[in-house]
Amino acid sequence: MRLTTLMELASKHGIRLPDALTGSWPPALSVGDERGWFRFQRLYDMARACVRDESDMRRIVREATVDDAAEGSQWLEIQVDPTSYAPFVGGITPALEIILDEARCAAEDAGIGVAVIVAASRVRHPLDARILARLAARYAGGGSGHVVGFGLSNDERRGITAEFAPAFDIARRAGLACVPHGGELLGAPAVQETLIALAPDRLGHGIRSVEDPQVLDEVVRRGITLEVCPGSNVALGVYGVVGDVPMRQLIEAGARIALGADDPLLFGSRLNAQYDIARTEHGLSDVELAELARGSVTGSRAPEPARRQMFAGIDDWLAGHPAEPEVLDAEDTLSRPGQTLPHS
Repeated sequence: MRLTTLMELASKHGIRLPDALTGSWPPALSVGDERGWFRFQRLYDMARACVRDESDMRRIVREATVDDAAEGSQWLEIQVDPTSYAPFVGGITPALEIILDEARCAAEDAGIGVAVIVAASRVRHPLDARILARLAARYAGGGSGHVVGFGLSNDERRGITAEFAPAFDIARRAGLACVPHGGELLGAPAVQETLIALAPDRLGHGIRSVEDPQVLDEVVRRGITLEVCPGSNVALGVYGVVGDVPMRQLIEAGARIALGADDPLLFGSRLNAQYDIARTEHGLSDVELAELARGSVTGSRAPEPARRQMFAGIDDWLAGHPAEPEVLDAEDTLSRPGQTLPHS
């Protein structure tokens, strides 16, 4: 959600936002302990509470599409828990249908692909997750306006991962990608538990798999895509600075990485900023940046024609930017107009 949109929706519905959201931006979250996460979740819930009708929901989906398209993205997978919006539109089914319909319309207008991942929450009962998995399966498909994956979000220190396995089994049988969060707030043992219980195709974060070489080897062997979000990791206090995020270690181990911004509203940085971090803080060359972009496409559920188009775009970008030495001019970053990678 855009900050301006948040403030307009709050005014529309007569909701008073906390100073943490309006006084300065992005809000301060990190103290290196659980309170950092609780601050994030409290502000996230307050922002989400400002989305209270169908027009609000459609606005969020459309603006997310427009903003990602402006950064060069060609394929967007929006993760949503329709439970949050069900009370305002008559249930979880109409909530999901509104999101899917707007995803289809916004995608057509923006000229990119927009699909949806339905996510259950760790802080709710695993039976709720099964209900959401069945709903997701009902709308499974390929291309814009369809459900392409099933996730598990919220504080990974809450709930028992294995108890959500039946929900992921339902999703898997429907052909959906299994994309739970894990391995950010907790270390390699939590990643291993997720691999065993949920058999993910992607992991939201998963970066702390580097803390155990055997776990990291298993992630690589299975070809699991790690959704790496350096801005998020620092904002929540997982790492002190973006240079500490073990991106280079993951790359050297052979892990497939898809860079992501996680939550730009609360973390203050969008997708291209993560590519800037990869270049300036981790010293990645154009060749390595292009490989990150390819990883995002490979890990996505984009239809084959869209994948071919994105791969070709990456190749074209790289052809115009030959491999560079490790020391780069400060201005030579992906944020410069015309240099955006066609990432997923």
